[in-house]
Amino acid sequence: MRQLTGVISDRGSKYAVSGGPAASREAVELFLKVLKKDKKFARATHNSWAVLLSDGTPLKGDDGESGAGMVILRMLEREGLKDHVIVVTRWYGGKHLGGDRFRHVQDCVHAYLADRAS
Repeated sequence: MRQLTGVISDRGSKYAVSGGPAASREAVELFLKVLKKDKKFARATHNSWAVLLSDGTPLKGDDGESGAGMVILRMLEREGLKDHVIVVTRWYGGKHLGGDRFRHVQDCVHAYLADRAS
């Protein structure tokens, strides 16, 4: 499991991104379970995720951050990254971010992909 914490901070909200191999829904569920063993991630407001399985099946979860899973999924499709789950975690800071939250999800995924490539 690869984790980048403190990727973005905006109006009190904080973002992190995690990822790792996942070739099935069960593998995604196990990944999320392991991630949430860390109380910090278990207490997060949102753990939005997506994975594109090698057979082309898209899986995603918004965890209350409506539309975030689709943003991650589209980026995985563009990257051609299969059987790899990416989770963007947000700790809500008390102020609504509007459309900026989608930009932050994208920035987190970009940071993860750049870190993975290095």
